[in-house]
Amino acid sequence: MKGTQTVTVVAMIGVGSRYETDKQAGLSHFTEHMLFKGTKKRPDTIDITGELDSIGGDYNAFTTNIATGYHIKVDYKHLENALDIVSDIYLNSKIDSKEIEREKGTIIQELNMIEDVPMKKVSDIFYQLLYKNNSLGRDIIGSKKTVASFKRRNFINFTDRFYKSNNTVICVSGKFNEKKLISQIKKYFSGMKKGKKPKFEKVIEKQTKPEIKIKYKKTDQTHFILGNRAYNHSHKNRFALSLLSIILGGNMSSRLFIEVRERKGLAYYVRTGTEEYQDCGYIATQAGVEHKNLGITVKTILKEYRKITEEEVSKKELKKAVDYIKGKSIMGFEASDAVAMFFTEQELIKGRVMTMEEIFEKIDKVTVSDIQRVARDIFKTNKLNLAVIGPHKNADKFKNSLKL
Repeated sequence: MKGTQTVTVVAMIGVGSRYETDKQAGLSHFTEHMLFKGTKKRPDTIDITGELDSIGGDYNAFTTNIATGYHIKVDYKHLENALDIVSDIYLNSKIDSKEIEREKGTIIQELNMIEDVPMKKVSDIFYQLLYKNNSLGRDIIGSKKTVASFKRRNFINFTDRFYKSNNTVICVSGKFNEKKLISQIKKYFSGMKKGKKPKFEKVIEKQTKPEIKIKYKKTDQTHFILGNRAYNHSHKNRFALSLLSIILGGNMSSRLFIEVRERKGLAYYVRTGTEEYQDCGYIATQAGVEHKNLGITVKTILKEYRKITEEEVSKKELKKAVDYIKGKSIMGFEASDAVAMFFTEQELIKGRVMTMEEIFEKIDKVTVSDIQRVARDIFKTNKLNLAVIGPHKNADKFKNSLKL
C-alpha cells in the first residue's frame, strides 16, 4: 500500500461457533483467549503483550460464527516481529491447564457483561429466533455450563482438528518488500499441518409465519431487531440487497433514521444492515425505544418496508446509496488493517477475492427496478422475525402488527 508506514498481519482460521457441537459451545472463542496465554518461546501472557506493547503494536483477536482471527498492526519496521508472534501463538501455544481454569472466570465475566448490554444481547436473541434448530443460533461465547466444563484435552483436540494450513489464511497488508515477505511467511509458518476442511450443519429455512422471541429483562429501554430472511453470500441479488439496506437505514439521511428518529422521536439509534453466510442471510433493523413505543416503532418500520416494495426508489436516492458505499469503502482502504480484513475474509469464507473495483462495478449495475424486485422478494409477512429484550412478557400483543 503506497502512502502508509504501517503493516498488518492477520491469521484467520475457518472455524467459529457454528462448527461446534452443543457440548463444545464457546470453545472457538475460549481457544482464541488461550492463544495469548503463553508459548514455549514466550512463556507468559506478559511476554506476548509486553513485546507487542514495546513496539507500539495494535493487536487483538476475535471469534465469529464462522471464523477466528488474530491480527497485529505495527510500524512496518517491525513486520518480522509481528510475523514471529502471530506464528508463535498459532503454532506453539501451551494451553496450560492452570491458565484454562483462570480464564474461565474472565470469560464468564465477559458473558455477564454481554448480558448487561441489551443493545448487544438482542443480536443473540435474534439469532436464536432465526436459527433456533441450528448451531448458527447459539451464542458465540457459549454458556456458563459449557465454559466451566472445558479441559485441556478439549482445546488440544479442537486445534488439532481445525487449526490447519488448508483452513487458514495469512494476510499481510501495508508497506513491505513482497519477495522478502513471502520468504518470511514460509519460514515462520512452515510448521502448519494439513487437515480436512471442516463442515457445518446447513440451515434449512422453512418459515411459514411471522415469529417473535422476547427475553424478559428489567431495562430502561426496549431494544429490538426486526428483520427478514434474505440471501446467502454468493447470491446474485446481494448487491441490490446491500443498497436496499443503505436506503432504508444505513446512514443518518436514510428513510428509517429520518422517520423513526428525526420526525417521530421514537429512538436515539436506528439502523438497518444485512448479514450473509454460506447458506443463508438476513436484512434487519435494530433500535432502542421507550417500552410503550415498541409497537408504534415496529409499525413505522414495517410501513417503510412496505413502501419500498410498492414504489420505486428514485435514481437520485439509489445513486446516493451507491456513492455512500464507495466513499466508506475508499476511506476504510486507507488503513492497512481494514484492507487485510477485507481480503482475508473473502479468501477464507468465499474462496474467491473480489477487488474493490469489481464490487463497485457490481453495485453500479443495480437499477431502481432491482431494488424494488428484491424488496418484494424479501419483505414478505412469512419471513418476518422480531427479537425483543425488555420488560415485556406477552408476545401475542405484537403478533397482529407483524404484517407486510
